[in-house]
Amino acid sequence: MLENIESTARYIKSRIGDFEPEIGIILGTGLGGLVKEIEVEKQLMYSNIPDFPISTLEFHSGKLIFGTLAGIKVVAMQGRLHYYEGYSMQQITFPVRVLKYLGIKTLFVSNASGSLNPDFKKGDLMVIADHINLQPQNPLIGRNDNELGPRFPDMSQPYQRNLIDKALTIASANNITCHKGVYVAVTGPNLETKAEYNYLRIIGGDAVGMSTVPEVIVANHMGLPVFAISVLTDEGFTEELKPVSLEEIIRVAEEAEPKLTLILKELIAGS
Repeated sequence: MLENIESTARYIKSRIGDFEPEIGIILGTGLGGLVKEIEVEKQLMYSNIPDFPISTLEFHSGKLIFGTLAGIKVVAMQGRLHYYEGYSMQQITFPVRVLKYLGIKTLFVSNASGSLNPDFKKGDLMVIADHINLQPQNPLIGRNDNELGPRFPDMSQPYQRNLIDKALTIASANNITCHKGVYVAVTGPNLETKAEYNYLRIIGGDAVGMSTVPEVIVANHMGLPVFAISVLTDEGFTEELKPVSLEEIIRVAEEAEPKLTLILKELIAGS
């Protein structure tokens, strides 16, 4: 894996010249609009990058975008990868390892998720303070390369507390409803049944989604600080569960996106 990471990073560097990003950003479903705030210098399609998995979802564009956001050099993944697409955990987290080798010092992650907490409503934001991993595989399974990270990485602080506090302060100052909670990662791609929503709430979840946790595990393995935030696009705590369409999820995410963009932009500017 290390050889592939180094080879892919070399290829990308050959295309972006002396540009060295400080911040890596993974943009979730319906949340690609942050790119509009970036002064773009270079763009690379995933399909043109050696060993880079290609997103199979029509609403994930699959581009690496290099540029400046709030005066900080960033690289944004416009289009993330999911386990349910048929990739291995090592494949979907490969880009995070490459971003580290490109020079990023912090990873910012966004996603769309379903609320489990009756106090967290559709359209609200939730800063992820911790997670519960219910996905059936782990990206660290297999032989460990000590150059990438330790065999048994600590996960006592998977999300940086100082960034969490700063984000909540930014939200409050801008009258944005933003909670702090626990994210549960499941496989998908189907949404949950009523009984499953109840179970996830009982075990301590505030929101549920199908991404983020594998990338966060790998980032922690490599010593990368992480900040993650969810747009809550649907509600799984209602007495009578109603069908949710992908179109509705994307619509809610896009409506909430300006709030998320503001928080991320100010957080990155102060990082």
